[in-house]
Amino acid sequence: MDFLDKLSLAGLVPVIAINDAEDAVPLCKALSEGGLPVAEITFRTAAAEESIRRVHEALPEVLLCAGTVLTTDQVDRAVNAGAAAIVSPGLNPTVVKYCIDKGIPVCPGTSNPSDIEVALGFGLKAVKVFPAEAIGGIKLIKSMAAPYGDLKFMPTGGVNENNMLDYLSFPKILCCGGSWMVPKDAVEAKDWEKITALTRSAVNKMLGLELRHVGVNSGSPEKAMEDAKRFAKLLGWEIKDGNSSTFVGTGFEMMKKPFKGTHGHIAIGTNFIARAKWHLEQRGFEFVDESEASFKNGKMTAIYLKDEIAGYAVHLVQK
Repeated sequence: MDFLDKLSLAGLVPVIAINDAEDAVPLCKALSEGGLPVAEITFRTAAAEESIRRVHEALPEVLLCAGTVLTTDQVDRAVNAGAAAIVSPGLNPTVVKYCIDKGIPVCPGTSNPSDIEVALGFGLKAVKVFPAEAIGGIKLIKSMAAPYGDLKFMPTGGVNENNMLDYLSFPKILCCGGSWMVPKDAVEAKDWEKITALTRSAVNKMLGLELRHVGVNSGSPEKAMEDAKRFAKLLGWEIKDGNSSTFVGTGFEMMKKPFKGTHGHIAIGTNFIARAKWHLEQRGFEFVDESEASFKNGKMTAIYLKDEIAGYAVHLVQK
């Protein structure tokens, strides 16, 4: 898995300008504790290079980018300090070629089809769109994306918790960059708890994890129908009988023969199943890859956790 694939699974990239290198490690720890071991540390300040170095040494698991990189000298300084990728506000052919020649992942900024075609000429698979909201937002990206095949976009500039799902729901969005999780006043006050809370809120909204249904191992067609009728009477929901199970509304599924889980299974819906899997793996959960289900287009639609919780098998399902 290459670096851009990892950014895609993370979904959100906090964009950080650090004035004091002493803040770099606790700030990135706060992001990680909120669910995002990811950071784009920008070369807008003199502390950028040292901040990258400190985070790389103390938190090697963080997906670390250098942002606002404008020169080849900054590329060298960023990579030598530990940055794994380069991000820039615009498309400087000299900087892009320098990165490509050295095998460094680079995501240059674009704002129009001409920029995109220059990027394609370098063989790039993803570009930044900046300043995204100011130049037209997701409507512009959708309009520009059509002629360019599998090219992915990283919108940055004006993206926030209120509009990020508009971007992320478009399949050609690689990830979103934003600074709302790291407000300047919180950094200056060293309020790491606030940054963790803002990050957790953003991750939770992105993933949209919610209970979809509970599967009960009734064990036989007769028992499944009996259980279904009792739930239907209790809740006033309709019964829908199927080949392997009987549903009550959309909330309960009575299994006609023993199925996964000691007692049954629990389905957790999510906006982005691949991203949810990655984020839950960061929290220490393991998955059974062989349990993955997919549509005809090959995209994952369901996957089970390795271990039961409270006697229930648990699986993610794409909303």
